[in-house]
Amino acid sequence: MTSSAARTALDLTADLPVPALEDLYRDLHRHPELSLREHRTAAALAGRLRGAGYETTEGVGGTGVVGVLRNGDGPTVLLRADMDALPVAEETGLPYASETDGVMHACGHDLHVTWLAGAAQALAAGRDTWSGTLVLVGQPAEETGGGAARMVADGLHERFPPADVLLAQHVVPGPVGLYPHSPGLLMSASTDLDIVVHGRGGHGSRPETTVDPVVTAAYIVTRLQTVVSREIAARESAVLTVGRIEAGTRHNIIPSEARIALNLRTQSPDVRERMIAAVRRVAGGECAAAGCPAEPTVTVGDDFPVTVNDASTDRRIAAVHGEVFGAGTVLDPGPAMASEDFPRLAAGRIPYSYWFVTGTPADVWNAAPGGDLMTRLASVPSNHSPHFAPDLSTVAPGVRTLVSGALASLSAED
Repeated sequence: MTSSAARTALDLTADLPVPALEDLYRDLHRHPELSLREHRTAAALAGRLRGAGYETTEGVGGTGVVGVLRNGDGPTVLLRADMDALPVAEETGLPYASETDGVMHACGHDLHVTWLAGAAQALAAGRDTWSGTLVLVGQPAEETGGGAARMVADGLHERFPPADVLLAQHVVPGPVGLYPHSPGLLMSASTDLDIVVHGRGGHGSRPETTVDPVVTAAYIVTRLQTVVSREIAARESAVLTVGRIEAGTRHNIIPSEARIALNLRTQSPDVRERMIAAVRRVAGGECAAAGCPAEPTVTVGDDFPVTVNDASTDRRIAAVHGEVFGAGTVLDPGPAMASEDFPRLAAGRIPYSYWFVTGTPADVWNAAPGGDLMTRLASVPSNHSPHFAPDLSTVAPGVRTLVSGALASLSAED
């Protein structure tokens, strides 16, 4: 038997203005904006919310947008979409490719905003089918990990109706038509670290008069690869990635310092702390072995929390998604090593459900080598790739996931 939430969601999204939503998506994709610079994107979303009848506030937490629709007694449900783009030069060749040099919606946040705008309109038009309050959030600066915290600090839960549940979603690679859910740990914590190796510079012809920080940095990078393989138990998940190493200005100058930027992905606080300690120990040991004139500087930078769905909330949303989209469309992929700042909107007390929507175009997916899901996933463009281009056919389903999730959390009208 299909639930009333599923039936109502299908009714409210039966006549979505798909061409207009696709136009919105193309426009957002052409004009990507980096974190805390999402002025045009925020204005576009705010205009859609106002047009649908939401009390709309801009500038929350910097460039954030909040729309509120009060519709009688009932729960308060918060739907969130992130808005920022990435410093990636687009290589998709799309007719609506980015017109901003070096900036691209390589993570799909333009699609997230489009989904939220569509859901806002559908839920407002169908307000006679539910009661409660909707709080729709366009969040800035997800990519830098600070946007959610900024909105909370700017009074998200005090200036606007406090939410009883939070819902959000993210487009990911995979054949169109899947809606992965995990009722518990979904995504990992992320921690950035920066290491400065202090050497003694000099002429490239006389290395014996220097302490070469480049060589020391190379040893550090190599040794760091053993932290996960030799210090973290096989039953625990962790990733250490060196994303940048910088030193020097010319071919024949040995520089006085080298810089290493790395990222940790962990799923427990204990593993995180052990890995940070290991990074400090490895850097310090290699610098001591090289005779560096000073200990390395190790700085802990931006971080993201683990994303842990409230089990009962996520099962409820997954169930309605299964009813809306059919058998076999909802699956549990288990925890991913990706990270999100969405949990910070929960302020440690509000239950939430976060799920994925697959969006690889059919021609790209069918051309990918391999006979199983995981092999193909490794071959198609992923989030943050300059080739990442979700299929436009996901516009309507992404609206339905939000609408059905909201209706499953609001009070149904008789």
